[in-house]
Amino acid sequence: MPFHFSTPLAKISFVLIIISLLLPGCVLREPPDATQIPNSTLEPDFTSTPVIIKYSGEGNLVFLSIEENGYAHLFMQSNPPQDLPLMRITNGEWSDIAPALSPDRKQLAFASDRNGFWDLYVMDLQNGDVKQITDSHEYDSSPSWSPDGQWLVFETFVNENLEVSVVSVNDRSQANISVTQDPASDHSPVWAPDGRHVAFVSSRGGDSDIWLADLDLTGEDRYQNLSNTPFAAENHPVWNFDGSQLLWASISQTVGFSGLYIWNANDPKRAATWIGDGSWGAWNETAENIVAVISTANQEYLSSYDIKGNLLLSPTLLNGRVRGLTWGFAKLPNPFPSSYTQAAAVTPSILWSPVITPGPEVPNQRWYVVPITDVRAPFPQLHDLVDESFNALRSRVILETGWDALASLENAFIPLTTNLDPGLEEDWLYTGRAFAINSLMANAGWLVALREDVGAQTYWRIYIRASVQDGSLGEPIHNAPWNLSARYELDPRTYEQGGNYGPVPSGYWVDVTALAATYGWERLPALSNWRSYFAGARFTELALTNGLDWYTAMRELYPIEALITPTRVLPPSLTPTSTFTLTPTKRPTRTPYKTPTPRLSPTPTLSLTPTNTPTLSPTPPTVIP
Repeated sequence: MPFHFSTPLAKISFVLIIISLLLPGCVLREPPDATQIPNSTLEPDFTSTPVIIKYSGEGNLVFLSIEENGYAHLFMQSNPPQDLPLMRITNGEWSDIAPALSPDRKQLAFASDRNGFWDLYVMDLQNGDVKQITDSHEYDSSPSWSPDGQWLVFETFVNENLEVSVVSVNDRSQANISVTQDPASDHSPVWAPDGRHVAFVSSRGGDSDIWLADLDLTGEDRYQNLSNTPFAAENHPVWNFDGSQLLWASISQTVGFSGLYIWNANDPKRAATWIGDGSWGAWNETAENIVAVISTANQEYLSSYDIKGNLLLSPTLLNGRVRGLTWGFAKLPNPFPSSYTQAAAVTPSILWSPVITPGPEVPNQRWYVVPITDVRAPFPQLHDLVDESFNALRSRVILETGWDALASLENAFIPLTTNLDPGLEEDWLYTGRAFAINSLMANAGWLVALREDVGAQTYWRIYIRASVQDGSLGEPIHNAPWNLSARYELDPRTYEQGGNYGPVPSGYWVDVTALAATYGWERLPALSNWRSYFAGARFTELALTNGLDWYTAMRELYPIEALITPTRVLPPSLTPTSTFTLTPTKRPTRTPYKTPTPRLSPTPTLSLTPTNTPTLSPTPPTVIP
């Protein structure tokens, strides 16, 4: 029976979902030869950016922030991309995020930690010069221009949570002006074209919703909840050119669709309308087309379509996670500034490469697991082709968080003879290509998980708390995390949905899920029954699959016979000594048991009972003759 799609975008969404489901299992190969190892297996994938030297004229330019090797850099691309393919314009061992094009289309505001702390900067697009706007140890990010180009509204971390403030672009002597002062997380502000309203994201209602601040009002009356969607998280609002429509992204976790929504300012009481897939969107100059970032479980694509769903740009795979997006009509110099061409010429370095550990010959060219040093786990071992990636990731986590968060794991390699919890019989831990972060850190307040639903599957984004909380490490968490333990609060609704949104934690955190993806580690989906089965959430497990399916990965370690009929045996006791018991009996001893006594035949015994005395018959009298 053929499928029918209402719009071309729906067809593209369907194709993307099918691709994301089939890719993990479509690569089948024989176990590799230890003497001839294919490069595709050993070397991590990376994509070099083409060097663009000239670009004539002006046009619709998309500015993005994309992560490479754990750092976010600024890129630009024309639409259509044939005129100017994706080109890097900043580079360095720091991150540049949240680009915003100025109203005159001559400057680009963004946030960066290039000086050790997160501050706001403005780049002149004609010469590439960068000017610093804020200078403090507090986290400043997500700038948005006022209509006159004289001010920036932005998010800043003060009083242990994110707030919205305004800063002057040209007069550094003016103090910042606060827009919000609420214990909740208020972030991602965008200035309306009328200059008197600011839309932003806030968790003051429990989950992340889109709120509107009227700058002409004071007190609580100035704030209005626009999205008001329980059990859905909204993000990344952006106005169209005249302020009549507001675009935002939503992740639904109960009913409705995830994707991009449009709210009509002329009909404010009407719910926002879903227009297509996307986790981040931006308008073009006329608000007729939208460029969108489409996210799957572990990859992101760039696409474009009109507000009716007609596809304008086929989804293009990006080489990292998007940290910002803006679209506008801008004129670039010809030739480009030297800072652009120098950044474009940089090729991302390889972060790790496998080192084969010498060992005994393995039959049938199978691989084996090797120890990972100074790591506490039930079995501190990993596949010989991925242990170097883990070690490199562990070193990077130490650098970014300030402490060794991967020194104690909940699990690493699990032998085939060891049983995991029900439903995990084909878990990637058995392949030696996965590990699970210690979930006990969540109880201590050093780990939180944010829920992200992709299609019908649930994934998690893990954050680990930085050891130094002065703003030099990590970033604040923006959205409400998912509290898996809330299911035990005796609320039937909370139990049925597998938990509830928790308060946004204060402080600075590191996105370990994104950092691990840089080293090839993918997050795994929760089991379908995770809402009622805590172990099925798998929220701390990461796997480096290298495109293999589970069965092929298992055949790298085990003969096929072991996979057909695996025999489970009990692991040895962690304390193989006699358990002390209070007993006077010396150990060891035989276990006594009652022996039945054979029954003997009765023997006659002398009776002690007196017997009758015999009676003597009287002697007859003697007769004398």
